[in-house]
Amino acid sequence: QVQLVESGGGLAQTNASLRLFCTASGRTVSMHSMGWFRQAPGKARVLVARITLSSGSTTYSDSVKGRCTISRDKAKITVTLQMNWLKPEDAGIYYCAAGIADGRGSLSFPYWGPGTQVTVSS
Repeated sequence: QVQLVESGGGLAQTNASLRLFCTASGRTVSMHSMGWFRQAPGKARVLVARITLSSGSTTYSDSVKGRCTISRDKAKITVTLQMNWLKPEDAGIYYCAAGIADGRGSLSFPYWGPGTQVTVSS
């Protein structure tokens, strides 16, 4: 089992910055990657950014590309999402998730944190 705890959400103005943190504990050696997902009211949860822990390679949604940076401190199993130039559509609950690879090329996210709220005022 992997436990995840997010922090760093809150209220920010449009074009401001926020930094989100996620710390993992438990069976962290099983993690292949970590990701941030956003869920806006009435909408599906969507991937915002993902990082492969071993290589540091990253993936971003088109909506945040160029404005957000995901990074990891592998020693502490902490992942940071730096969000710049915030837009109202960035608002939602941000969930951190741990990705597990099955060894056959498939990646799943079975472990989730409780989420942290991000509100962007215009």
